[in-house]
Amino acid sequence: MHVTEKLLTVPAAAEQRRSIRAYTPDAPSPADLDAILHETSLAPSAWNLQPWRFVVVRDPQLKTKLAGAAYNQKQVTAAPVVIVLYTDMADTLSHLDEIVRPGATAEQRAGFRTMVEGAFAKQDAAEREAWAHAQGFIALGYLLLSAEAHGYATSPMAGFDPEAVKDLLGLPPHVRVPALVALGRAAEEGQPHHRHGLERIARVA
Repeated sequence: MHVTEKLLTVPAAAEQRRSIRAYTPDAPSPADLDAILHETSLAPSAWNLQPWRFVVVRDPQLKTKLAGAAYNQKQVTAAPVVIVLYTDMADTLSHLDEIVRPGATAEQRAGFRTMVEGAFAKQDAAEREAWAHAQGFIALGYLLLSAEAHGYATSPMAGFDPEAVKDLLGLPPHVRVPALVALGRAAEEGQPHHRHGLERIARVA
């Protein structure tokens, strides 16, 4: 199996990354995909709840159907892999014991559960899922940089029918889908960065 030998640094990956819509047919190795998803899983989240989940779509027929749900964006079928990022707060809250740090006492475990459940007690299910959806974009940023560091191009997509995507993948109705991400080896250079200068977007208070 091929594993990327020399990874880009974070600054280099950020400078180099482009949204790519044309890909070679070369599929990422399972080892590279595992590495990218592992690094993505290191993204921070409030209370370390980690509400994000991933479906790695490689089957060509399923990608064709997924393209239909994504308004026929060509990168869905052009890329050898499409990663569907979704969030599931109901599953997260049902497995809080998995999030408690190793070595915590029974009292600490109980305290953590009480704290988290109390924080979401006044929210309905839709509000909790909306909260998780926003957290999912943290993982998306990690995913894009990790893929670039390993030598893979990406195209994050927000234009799709989330209900159709959930139906295709058999996901629970309550989950949210922040993004689809085409991933593979680039077959085009992509557009150069055109970003605001720091003086436009940042200030010191």
